[in-house]
Amino acid sequence: MVENQAIAVVTTTETLAEAQRIAEALVAEKLIACAQIKPIDSIYRWQGEVQNSSEFQIVCKTIASNYQAIEAAIVANHSYELPEIYGIALTHGYEPYLNWIAANSNNVPSGKDAETEGRGDRE
Repeated sequence: MVENQAIAVVTTTETLAEAQRIAEALVAEKLIACAQIKPIDSIYRWQGEVQNSSEFQIVCKTIASNYQAIEAAIVANHSYELPEIYGIALTHGYEPYLNWIAANSNNVPSGKDAETEGRGDRE
């Protein structure tokens, strides 16, 4: 996978407050460009029993080279014993938006204004 390949990293949390805390920390650290949080119903097997629970899903937009750091940050700050964490390559997308994701998901300064990079704004 290309280092600057746009990806979506997905996880779930028990509460909205936990989802917001994790998403805000990842954005603040420039590990992700943005996150969407939505309520979901989950059905899964846990410790031999079928479970049904309400959760909050976080979909984070970032670049592939940040995946390991994002995974480590989620694990370190998550309340679940076994959090769901996976990445999906974004193989197609509106190029200016994908450029914006890359510019805002890199905590290494590039000398450009990442807030406007890829959105058509002029420096």
